[in-house]
Amino acid sequence: MTAEEYFQRGNEYRQRGDWQEALANYMEAIELDPNSPAVVAKEMLENILNFYNKDAYNP
Repeated sequence: MTAEEYFQRGNEYRQRGDWQEALANYMEAIELDPNSPAVVAKEMLENILNFYNKDAYNP
């Protein structure tokens, strides 16, 4: 697969809420092409995961 295909696949997993698979695909894309848009997508997803705090909202 190409870096673009991994990037698109990562986007599909992200949209489904499967963040681990999304990250794995973004990392594959970055490995193949360090200038891939997956770099920004991975950073954004990591920021979301780092911000998400289960203890902040506990009904």
